[in-house]
Amino acid sequence: MNLGQNESRSIGVGRSSDQPRNILVITYWSFADALIQTYTLPYLRIMLRCLPEGSHIHLVTLEKSDPRAWAKIDEAGISLHRYRYRPLGAKGAGMILGLIALLWKVMRDHKVDTIHAWCTPAGMIGHLLAKLTSKPLVLDSFEPHAEAMVENGTWPRKGLAFRVLFHFEKKQARQARAVIAAASGMRAYALEKYGVDLPAMQVKPACVDLERFSLDRVKDPVVMEQLGLKGKLVVVYAGKFGGIYLDQEVFDLLRVARDHWGERFHVLLLTGHSVEELTPFIVKAGLSLSLFTITSVPHSEVPVYMGVADMALTPVRSVPTKRNCTPIKDGEYWALGLPVIITPGISDDSEIIERNGIGVVLDGLDRDAYQRAVERMDALLSTSDPAALRARIRAIAEKYRHFRIAEQVYRNVYGTTG
Repeated sequence: MNLGQNESRSIGVGRSSDQPRNILVITYWSFADALIQTYTLPYLRIMLRCLPEGSHIHLVTLEKSDPRAWAKIDEAGISLHRYRYRPLGAKGAGMILGLIALLWKVMRDHKVDTIHAWCTPAGMIGHLLAKLTSKPLVLDSFEPHAEAMVENGTWPRKGLAFRVLFHFEKKQARQARAVIAAASGMRAYALEKYGVDLPAMQVKPACVDLERFSLDRVKDPVVMEQLGLKGKLVVVYAGKFGGIYLDQEVFDLLRVARDHWGERFHVLLLTGHSVEELTPFIVKAGLSLSLFTITSVPHSEVPVYMGVADMALTPVRSVPTKRNCTPIKDGEYWALGLPVIITPGISDDSEIIERNGIGVVLDGLDRDAYQRAVERMDALLSTSDPAALRARIRAIAEKYRHFRIAEQVYRNVYGTTG
């Protein structure tokens, strides 16, 4: 399936008039979370462009912090409704019931006509609200969450949290008027796991602001000087270790890369982990701390830091549900022209990388597999003109991660019917 070619037609939530719409967008994240700031708000701005003039979006976030520290939103067409978060379980059930009561009032007071839920935990709340109010439900970024939490070891399969969310994933998939999935494989997953066919499912991968993540940000001389990277061959990884991501395996791969490329090889980790947290992995792999630059930067600065690299890593664990998710970082890497070493079976991305020859898909998690991957990456870098390679990879981002994909999806969902 070509991710940039969702069928251009309304799929049931559009209306025949140009009257303003009021959309309730439910998330399961805090307002300060990067998933709101970089993964939700940009889409809401696009959504507003696809709605009739005068439409309004009511964004729901769940906060773990003290309410006195909550920031506000000052953006035309978007209002923020913030509530206290409780994890799924006994306390979470109470939170959800209270939240539904409060959101029912928001819907009544603001004449909300559509419920738009982001990911399946929020979809559970959206499903219950839709049953209560008879308003249409749209599922956005629809991907497996319950099974993913089991696969990464967070939840036991027989635990209450898994059983509740998996039950409601089936319910919301059956009820939704429109489904926007993160990857094309979600239709087969929904049919197999939920018994629900989604013939009109739209695909909206994690799109990227291609103006911010542009080739103009590559090899910024100030950052190169600041980090002491002149003459270095740099690999970047932006993300976490553990859970759904590999940990020791990453450093074992980096050991092979260091042995292959020698002193000019350097690793830039843009991560929230401290040096102290990562040192045991580094030591076990037989590496020196001097090989690494480990830092956390504001998302506004990520493009220039990521842009100093020559290649990148996406070490997501190859568990079944990851076929139906979409890593944001891949689009950012591609937009900056970086070839990627990735694990197999990750969204549509592993296939895209393999098919287009813009990186390496690992064929194992042992030293021999790491050696093959490093040699293939070395061949790609050494036999390609650097500028031409970056331009070719950038074109992949334009094709598969451009915000116009999201705009077309939202026009399909909310376009008028007559």
